[in-house]
Amino acid sequence: MKVSMKLARMFCTAAIVAASAAAASAQVGKSQGVSDVNTITEAEVAALPGLTSAIAKALVAKRPFNSITDLNAFLLAQGLTQEQASAVYAKAVVHLNLNTATNEEILLVPGAGRRMAREFPEYRPWKTYAQFDREIGKYVGPEATAKLAQYTFIPMNANTAADADLLTVPGASQAWLDKVKKGRPYKTAADLEKVAGKAQARFFVIE
Repeated sequence: MKVSMKLARMFCTAAIVAASAAAASAQVGKSQGVSDVNTITEAEVAALPGLTSAIAKALVAKRPFNSITDLNAFLLAQGLTQEQASAVYAKAVVHLNLNTATNEEILLVPGAGRRMAREFPEYRPWKTYAQFDREIGKYVGPEATAKLAQYTFIPMNANTAADADLLTVPGASQAWLDKVKKGRPYKTAADLEKVAGKAQARFFVIE
């Protein structure tokens, strides 16, 4: 009985460690309610704060947006104020590359502010979200850190990324994952875009 209990505890510990490792390796921040504007449907776009069906149609036609600053410029050109555009980002966004995002991009993230415009670049290169949780969590705590993470991504290697990492990409499905893996090895960004799609290819590097 004692041996069985000991084995059960060992298996339980192993499962917890495995789960933690999987969470730490995710390369797109886990959504807390924020969607990727490049992959949601036109109806979902139209339901975003302050957007009309006409703006939604124009937005979908212009996708994919390469950055949140590109999206911001588009929304302002549609007649939205900066305050209205910021309300959109509470629901949908173009994810920021943690290793290359500019101050202008970071400042558009709800809750980031000038402090994160300093902290995000300070800890580059970002390699895992365990690192992000540890470093950013020192300043704002776990809840605020998780909210910030959902706006970001850490580029993953298109030729070696694990299934769990691939499935963190917005719009990913099992069929998409299988197609991406079948297309390996990738030698150019153009090759990757043909298989993964332009909106999804931005989440990768080729090494």
